[in-house]
Amino acid sequence: MNPSSQVAIVTGGGSGLGEATARALAAKGAKVAIFDLQTDKAEKVAAEIGGAAFECNVSSAEGGEKAFADAAAKLGPARILINCAGIAIAMKTVGKDGPHPLDLYRKVLEVNLVGTFNMIRLFAARTQDIEPLQGGERGVIINTASVAAFDGQVGQVAYSSSKGGIVGLTLPVARDLARSGIRVCTIAPGIFRTPMMAGLPEEAQQSLGQQVPFPPRLGEPGEYAALACHIVENQMLNGETIRLDGAIRMAPR
Repeated sequence: MNPSSQVAIVTGGGSGLGEATARALAAKGAKVAIFDLQTDKAEKVAAEIGGAAFECNVSSAEGGEKAFADAAAKLGPARILINCAGIAIAMKTVGKDGPHPLDLYRKVLEVNLVGTFNMIRLFAARTQDIEPLQGGERGVIINTASVAAFDGQVGQVAYSSSKGGIVGLTLPVARDLARSGIRVCTIAPGIFRTPMMAGLPEEAQQSLGQQVPFPPRLGEPGEYAALACHIVENQMLNGETIRLDGAIRMAPR
């Protein structure tokens, strides 16, 4: 799909991987709707790329419906969905203070996994009814997992569970939506320079980057965005999870 003139929704587009992807799609001529709870950041990015920002809690059925309806009313029907919204915590299954709090485990799954599926189902319900493009394609969905889905480290049980779930839903959702001409892929980034990483000292960030076989550095959000754009443009990519990690395999800690 050529993203030019198409409406693209990017969740978590106010910062990090989502921001980079929103900017890359806008540079290719897409009309970008940014869904984010951090409305100040989302509005800033939207203003700079000529898009629009919408407050959205991705795990809310009602909030999601409203955001999709508002985006459609302002920009038109969307053919591209990029799911980048997510959170992370570091906590062991059993720590010094006892077992992992169940409410925190649920919260991570609610945002990362349930939120991703909520956006998928709402997008697909709308996109399946629009006119197909060349080759019968109506839309494309790109989710964000993590290498933690495969190589989860100590303290990543909630995060890894949520990202593993995203990997697990990719193929069945792609099969569900194939008759509607909607493709579904997932990107599993390695260690990237994102707001989550920015909290670490620069020395620590460089040390983590050196663990990557090649290139021995942190990934840049623009590299995620470039892959997302390629998936949009390459119709044969469907039902696949792609590791974007410089060949790293995470150690236990």
